[in-house]
Amino acid sequence: MKGTDFIAPQAQAEAAAEVLRTTAAVRDRARQLLVRARRGESLWFVVDDGFLESAAGEVVAATRRRYPKLHVPLHSRWRHFEAGGVDRKTQLDRLLAGLPRALRGHAMIDLAFVSVLLDGGAGAQWKYVEPATGHTFSRSEGLAVASLHAFTAGLFSSDKDDALRVDSQGLRGLSTDHLASAFQVGPANPLVGIEDRSILLRRLGEAMQEQPEAFGEEGRPSGLFHHIVSPLGPEVPPTADVTAHDILSDILMTLSDIWPHENSLGTVPLGDCWRHPAVRGEGRSDGWMPLHKLSQWLTYSLIEPFLWSGVTVHKLDELTALPEYRNGGLLIDSGLLRLRDESAAQETWKVGDEIVVEWRALTVALMDEVARAVRRQLGLNEAQLPLACVLEGGSWAAGRELAQRRRNGLPPLKVASDGTVF
Repeated sequence: MKGTDFIAPQAQAEAAAEVLRTTAAVRDRARQLLVRARRGESLWFVVDDGFLESAAGEVVAATRRRYPKLHVPLHSRWRHFEAGGVDRKTQLDRLLAGLPRALRGHAMIDLAFVSVLLDGGAGAQWKYVEPATGHTFSRSEGLAVASLHAFTAGLFSSDKDDALRVDSQGLRGLSTDHLASAFQVGPANPLVGIEDRSILLRRLGEAMQEQPEAFGEEGRPSGLFHHIVSPLGPEVPPTADVTAHDILSDILMTLSDIWPHENSLGTVPLGDCWRHPAVRGEGRSDGWMPLHKLSQWLTYSLIEPFLWSGVTVHKLDELTALPEYRNGGLLIDSGLLRLRDESAAQETWKVGDEIVVEWRALTVALMDEVARAVRRQLGLNEAQLPLACVLEGGSWAAGRELAQRRRNGLPPLKVASDGTVF
């Protein structure tokens, strides 16, 4: 047998992974499942388009209440750092005062990385009490505030004289017990997937150490900034600009090994990408539904640090709506998406189960349509209210509010998650 016969399958896998690491593939395949569901062929869901405007109306109502002047910021982790009305970004700026602009940006990129990777579903029982304010936070806001304080305390740094950083040595040495302590986890305050979260951060540390060309010799997340923006030198060019997908592509390429490896083509890991029998695609990408929720959430959350560092980020709407249970819950709770069998809501599903994969895919496709309806109702165009602002205004808040009214905040489907997807 010729040597090329052995090489071909690996090359095919890498070509398929390249396709699956694009939001064009995410949208195209999500749309396939939406068209199929509208034909009545989904085993799990019914799409009721009569509820499209009312679903958008929920988002509009939340947006007007939260941002009366319609000056809506981007959906990102930085909004969660504002939990309780506390301006923690300004507090962080004070800690970084005196550093050059580029180094301040590095710290913020480092923080965004670890905070987002720690942002899987926390579970209904976990809470975080902020020592300085005495405020109690849960869910995403609690994870954000806890991760910010862990960062400023130097939990992720190996340099005792430089706490405000994340580096490979600091992450590789991170113990689950230390992370649990920083997040106030205990028998009476359990956090879903605390062990998996610490493993994910240790894997990030290993991945950064193994890729100095992307993360620098120190292995810092902020090394990716220079890999994307200024590979020929540390100073940001005055005309530097990137697309949002440039950032996402680098994340998906460099961090592919940190995700659980059950989803792979041969030796090529695919990350947040799942089998669905009705999804069609070229070559070995056929049958795979890419979603990349945490990687896209990280991309959204890096846009502002890039801007603060002097880089223009454009084409934000190449990113998709985040396929998670707030946006997905909005669709179900508003009636736009219905379970074909209501008893499915009583079962506990795995992330890779067809019903969950399809729910998340339909969320991506339908949220594009909801976003257009939101703009119509508000009289704004896409430039005035990009998808990132619809999410922030928005759909995430409306989904949470509907869930609170209906199920005390719980999602409409029970999904057993390890904290690295949802």
